[in-house]
Amino acid sequence: MTFTPPSPPPLTGSEPFDGLDARVLDFWRFALSDLRTNNVRGHLAEFLVARAVGVSAQRVEWDPWDVQTPDGITIEVKASGYLQAWTQRKLSTPTYRVAPAHGWDSDTGASSPERQYNADVYVFCLQTARTHQVYDPLDVSQWEFYVLGRASIVARPYLSMGLATLRRLARAPIGYGELATSIYEVAARERNEPGGGSRLP
Repeated sequence: MTFTPPSPPPLTGSEPFDGLDARVLDFWRFALSDLRTNNVRGHLAEFLVARAVGVSAQRVEWDPWDVQTPDGITIEVKASGYLQAWTQRKLSTPTYRVAPAHGWDSDTGASSPERQYNADVYVFCLQTARTHQVYDPLDVSQWEFYVLGRASIVARPYLSMGLATLRRLARAPIGYGELATSIYEVAARERNEPGGGSRLP
């Protein structure tokens, strides 16, 4: 016997709980109001990347990548920033960890036998604000993006990268308005490089 869940309907926030004087919006306020927390900031970064490439579908928790473009390019998204949701003695040093992982197949309920890099393109998102007085996670001009192909990720000697490594590999950061173009350019290069993204269309 298998238990296949139905596709979740999009929520508006007005849906009421049964037996509780609350709505889904109240839960969102409870769980997701602070966009500076690491897990929520990561989801926000995924949302920004998804919208940049024209994806409005809901994120899928168990996919081996974070975003898939309408034409099949798979994207892993990583987020970091200088400021956190807690009191800091100094600004954080942005660091990104990208490790090979088992890919999960929701149709079979099994993971891939070997760990691998599962995405075609990797987008590293940096929230650049350095004071809480100006920090606005909803202002896309406060975000920088670095875009790398899978071949660059596989070739790294270490699993973690700082900004110096990203700037060496991706050169200058780009703004949100350039993000979609950069993703497609990197994907096209990946398609034509040895050891590149074999999953690209």
